[in-house]
Amino acid sequence: MSEQLPIAVLVSGTGTNLQALLDTVHGREAEVVAVASSVAGAPALERADARGVPTAVFARAQYPDRGARDEALADWLQERGARLVVLAGYMELLGEPFLECFPGAVINVHPSLLPAFPGVGAIEQALAYGVKVFGVTVHFVDAGVDSGPVILQRTIELPDAREPEEVLAALRPLEHALLPQAVALFARGALRADPENPRRQIVDRPAAQTGEG
Repeated sequence: MSEQLPIAVLVSGTGTNLQALLDTVHGREAEVVAVASSVAGAPALERADARGVPTAVFARAQYPDRGARDEALADWLQERGARLVVLAGYMELLGEPFLECFPGAVINVHPSLLPAFPGVGAIEQALAYGVKVFGVTVHFVDAGVDSGPVILQRTIELPDAREPEEVLAALRPLEHALLPQAVALFARGALRADPENPRRQIVDRPAAQTGEG
């Protein structure tokens, strides 16, 4: 069996995407070696504790500025040996110095079909615009706001949706499928930039590949 990719997961809330990672790629293509939260007492931390994954809290209020927080966070993740950082409902921006610590190795899941509706309140933005097709994007993180290269996307038609909660409930299964898939592809070295469009990721799928792990 090939070496498992050590990954860190950043969270702020309930941690359903973290749970999806723990239930799928953890112990297979990847090993979750650290879970860090921006919020003390976030339910996601309990999910990590239940699986014996080291956790820590890096709240903005504990540091003089975001840069100091990012530096402490990066140091802790590097001490744990993380080679990929996964943002799974992480409600904080990360500065360029943090991203430079993990070049080309920070990914995020976002509840819209980027580049449409970036930033906070993506579902509310989409509802206000009147769209009937919603979706989920997993993308690499760069210095912009949800502007990094797209890895995977999936759509769902919700022509009668009116409330953010019902859209979120419909998108959750898509997030829980796509985020582990993207981590597995990264772990296998199956992602590469399209030479004709560096914002687009090409997924290499070996013909002989069968099953997971």
